[in-house]
Amino acid sequence: MHYTGTIWRPPYEADSLLLEVTAGCTHHKCKFCTLYSDLPFKFRMSPMEDMESDLLEAQVLRANPYSKMLTRLQGKEKPEPIQRVFLTGANPFILKTEKLLEIASLIQKYFPSVKSIGCFARITDFVNKTDDQLIQLRLAGYNRLTVGVETGDDAALAFMRKGYTANDILTQCKRLEQAKIEYGFFYLTGISGKGHGEMGAKVSAEIFNQLHPFLIGPNMLTIYPESDLYQEIQNKNWEEESELEKYRELRALVENLNISTFFAAMGASNVFQLRGHLPEDKPKLLDTLDQILSQVSEEELRNYRENLPHL
Repeated sequence: MHYTGTIWRPPYEADSLLLEVTAGCTHHKCKFCTLYSDLPFKFRMSPMEDMESDLLEAQVLRANPYSKMLTRLQGKEKPEPIQRVFLTGANPFILKTEKLLEIASLIQKYFPSVKSIGCFARITDFVNKTDDQLIQLRLAGYNRLTVGVETGDDAALAFMRKGYTANDILTQCKRLEQAKIEYGFFYLTGISGKGHGEMGAKVSAEIFNQLHPFLIGPNMLTIYPESDLYQEIQNKNWEEESELEKYRELRALVENLNISTFFAAMGASNVFQLRGHLPEDKPKLLDTLDQILSQVSEEELRNYRENLPHL
């Protein structure tokens, strides 16, 4: 398989076939991000022949004797059909509609069992697609995209150079909904900075409550020395929230959300893994967060953050 650099995927895409169609990020300006710093280029699309080679390899591997043996050991007659493909890279959805449709067709050629195609996407990726093109992409299988919106706090979005506003989140996600493309949000706890976390959570909830993400997945801001944000801190232009403030922010987010969605803090950046369906599990989530805030010290949380080698 052709994989370039570290491959990132959401935890819930663990059972998906990972197909590299892009590497890197077209934006590559977010001050906190170091995810693609191991690449010698900003962004690259994979050659179609590499994608086809990888799909053929995956198809062959499904039928080899080792796979058949594992299937028998699991008490099954044959391997479960691959039903979902996740396209790797920071934002493959930026590709032209024609190219994304060509990729979908190639996937169907080798895996007709595939029912949906997912990927990471930026809010700005949807701007260059017409409403009709979004519908075309949905019909081709693109669904349940993961969008790293990070926050609905305009000041934080601007400072971190995200390249869009809270209103852009509303506009573009409503377009996805009209095209019946489901999407989930990644929220970045701590992005608003010291003294602004709970406010950032509340304005984010105001934005999210007007939409219908299938998931809101918080990750906790972890600052690495190679990031631009680290330099901003050294220059005293920005201050990081304490670890307990991050949990107060997370509590404010849960408390102010009133939509039906799955809330899941699952990534390694989260000291505690939190999962629950909103609104029915809100009391349970709030109780867990209250226990963390009352029983866990800043020092314990900070020790975890400082010893986290990578996300």
